[in-house]
Amino acid sequence: MMKINLFLIAILAAMQFNATGQMQKLSGEQELARSIFKELIEINTTHTNGNTTIAARAMAKRLLDAGFAQKDVQVIGPKEMNQNLIARLHGSGKAKPVLFLAHLDVVEALLKDWSFDPFKLTEQDGFFYGRGTMDIKDGAAILVADFIRLKKEGYVPDRDLILALTAGEEAAADYNGVNWLLNSRRDLIDAEFCINMDAGDPQMKNGKRISRTVQASEKGYLSFNLEVKNPGGHSSLPPRENAIYRLANGLVKLSNFDFPAQLNEVTRTYFDKVAATESGQLSLDMKAVSANRLDTAAISRLSISPYYNALIRTTCVATMLEGGHAANALPQSAKAVVNCRIMPGSKSGEIQNTLIRVLADSQISVAPVTQFKESPASPLNPAIMKKIEGVTNKLWPGVIVLPIMEVGATDGFYLRAAGLPTYGVSGVFIDEDDVRAHGKDERIGVKEFYDGLEYEYALIKSIGSN
Repeated sequence: MMKINLFLIAILAAMQFNATGQMQKLSGEQELARSIFKELIEINTTHTNGNTTIAARAMAKRLLDAGFAQKDVQVIGPKEMNQNLIARLHGSGKAKPVLFLAHLDVVEALLKDWSFDPFKLTEQDGFFYGRGTMDIKDGAAILVADFIRLKKEGYVPDRDLILALTAGEEAAADYNGVNWLLNSRRDLIDAEFCINMDAGDPQMKNGKRISRTVQASEKGYLSFNLEVKNPGGHSSLPPRENAIYRLANGLVKLSNFDFPAQLNEVTRTYFDKVAATESGQLSLDMKAVSANRLDTAAISRLSISPYYNALIRTTCVATMLEGGHAANALPQSAKAVVNCRIMPGSKSGEIQNTLIRVLADSQISVAPVTQFKESPASPLNPAIMKKIEGVTNKLWPGVIVLPIMEVGATDGFYLRAAGLPTYGVSGVFIDEDDVRAHGKDERIGVKEFYDGLEYEYALIKSIGSN
């Protein structure tokens, strides 16, 4: 009886539900992708106590076992526990190489917070659960599986295809694998452009697939320390002057301030295409800003939405606050951190000067926390967009291709700053009302994962053929 049960479990593990709820056997490519996905999820690659090197070596072994030459698969990096995987599928050399990117590291996850073990791949009710399922081990698994598939098929593209699975994307300023590769081993990843799996998620709502987004730019990230210092004293003799009050007054001014509208090619194209899917005043407002008209009323109405507001302008918001040193003493200092997401083309000095002007108080010092590095938008290259649109129309007819600007941050920032155009093109549909990246019970749809596997395979072959 035990043998029969184990046999049934093995059969069920190789099945998936189709759209009508009937069971279907997984294809060989799907089984491979699932096993890679499972292996990656179950390797702890958090920055604090995980190890991306183990994951990189595991993926390297799979590539080597599939026939990749040793010289074309490297696990490399300056830190023993945070190394990167770089692999190359050689082409005929008719065109320049293309880089395909995903990161291996994930944010922290505590077992007590989850309904499932975050470091076990759990398949339940049509979803894959686990830390990194959405951000972004699904993308890493898909790339490895597709590269293996192409190698076994004997596919020779018109250009070299480079696979990079990197460390440190979630590690803030501590260490970043892409930045290290650019500075130390750019020869391994240098390419005409990059396809980044960590951005450009295709979007769906209420089960309906809506858009194939292409991330072509992203905002810069920079925080400022704001501080007021006072002599302090005994709380029983409070003067009018108070460090906390002074800083608070400045922050209230900042809360009432909007940076000017600053659209670019990517965001104008975004609003133009989305306008066609909307109606009424919203559609008219989107058309107005896409036409680059200084329509202050349209901009004001769109800015009510936090997302549209973030697409329109630089934003700066207070995120941390600290003041005083004792309950019975006047504060000798009050501090705040203001985090800014800066539009491409803007300078950090301009943002700092604007903050100083808005705060309008010489006693509030404003100092950047880190050095800011500009990252220009990637041009909407017609040849690249045509390939993305072609694959999308073939596999997902009716889904619009939508250029977007990332309001957060990805490794594309470093690549664009280094002169390597980067386009975020994930293949896995995300429900816009169920984004669990970095959160509890992170998940993606099972069907969406397998569809993404096929989408990226078709896109890689399309891009590989110049």
